[in-house]
Amino acid sequence: MFQSLIAKIKAVMLKMGLISNIKSVSDVKDFPVNDEFYRYIENVWLPLYQGYLETYKDENFHKLEYTTIGRGRKTRHMETLGMAKVASEEMARLIFNEKCKLNISNEDLAEEINGILKNNNFYKMFQDHLEYMFALGGMVMKVYVELDRLGNKQIKIGFVTADCFIPLSYSNDRVNEGLFISTSRKGKKFYTLLEWNQWEGQKYVVRNQLFQSDNENELGIEVPLSILYENLAPETVFTKLKRPTFVYIKPNIANNIDLQSPLGISLFANAISNIKAIDTVYDSFLREFRLGKKRIIVPATAVRTHVDRETQAMTRYFDENDEVYEAFDFDSVDNQKIVENDISLRVNEHIAAIQTELDLFSAKIGFSPGTFTFDGKGLKTATEVVSENSKTYKSKNSHETIIEESLKQLVKTICEVAETYGVFKIQKEYEVSVDFDDSIVEDRDSDSNYWLKLQNNGNIPKWMALQNILKVSEEEAKAIIKDAQAEQANELPDIDEQFGGGAS
Repeated sequence: MFQSLIAKIKAVMLKMGLISNIKSVSDVKDFPVNDEFYRYIENVWLPLYQGYLETYKDENFHKLEYTTIGRGRKTRHMETLGMAKVASEEMARLIFNEKCKLNISNEDLAEEINGILKNNNFYKMFQDHLEYMFALGGMVMKVYVELDRLGNKQIKIGFVTADCFIPLSYSNDRVNEGLFISTSRKGKKFYTLLEWNQWEGQKYVVRNQLFQSDNENELGIEVPLSILYENLAPETVFTKLKRPTFVYIKPNIANNIDLQSPLGISLFANAISNIKAIDTVYDSFLREFRLGKKRIIVPATAVRTHVDRETQAMTRYFDENDEVYEAFDFDSVDNQKIVENDISLRVNEHIAAIQTELDLFSAKIGFSPGTFTFDGKGLKTATEVVSENSKTYKSKNSHETIIEESLKQLVKTICEVAETYGVFKIQKEYEVSVDFDDSIVEDRDSDSNYWLKLQNNGNIPKWMALQNILKVSEEEAKAIIKDAQAEQANELPDIDEQFGGGAS
């Protein structure tokens, strides 16, 4: 989305000094990330996620070059299975979907938070941006206040992708300060809005700066915010906040590109070569049908001729709209006849090769072999049920750990922002938990037998066994037991069955 993201900001501010007032006004610190890391986001991970990466490490990736007779050198796009998108979407779906639920122990606070989540369409937006997070290596949830049409204050949750956020400081792998970047165009001018979120002692300061340029690849000069944002304050100071107004989330994968960076890496960051191998074989599979189609060999004397203007070489050909016939120069006069050439297609070999590459790709990104299958008709995902011992399930749980903590931080951030703006008061005592969707886990009968065994041995009460089997709350489990007992008590024995009687 942004070309040379760091170059537009860091280089201009810290190296060229063209906008020296930024450094003095915002007290810019050294960026804890380097330029190269953002090039991965912008030039590798994002194009792969979108389905087309032209070159990688100075070699063609999805861009293919070839030479044709009469038309010279040409290029085409390699056919692709789009595994970067498929893998990111599948991991996001496994972790967070409509069955997930955010639980808050305090009922009043739970009502406030659930109302905010509903108004922000949070569950749908979070799942979408969770997919972007796995693709680009991170995302940010930003909490702010906005006035509705009636002038009432509303808590809003904004989602920011990794390419639009630069961390300014961090501790214990948690980002404490950050720079948000958004670009827009108005007429022939390009605008870049920088939102600085920084700590100055105990104060949390948010500063906004707008820059205008005639070139979309340059930051340009600072201009008044009112040109685009009438109600946006240049500076807002918070004195009661204990945490930043944003929460940074990343995949639970160690960053082996920049070991000192707080940023995360893409789910498929270490499987780029596997993606190319998959697409190479898939492209060959599709072209097998085009290149391996039936050919009819005819004498060269029976076709037209074409003279290359540069080499003066003469080539004979049939009508270019007829793809069946091929010219061949027979030496013997007796062989001046038409011959049919029917080539066998290597369909099964291609399918087997694609499946092998898919399994290797799955292992690289945390899925079990067989998660993605190709049957010659299309790509299928086999994660409706997942074994508890499988790599997919372990990866799911690993990512859930860091995502659950981020959601807890989001609730705390919402509470602090709400109290700061007087939207509602913070409830001092509350606990937050996340119920992730475990319905994909295989062998629920075995899981049920485990809890029933504990209950039958007198180790746990009946409601606890039911709670874990049905994945419901303690109150719901007790209510189910009570209803079942009442139903059994109301059932009267059938007289005929009891005494063996029948209709006379």
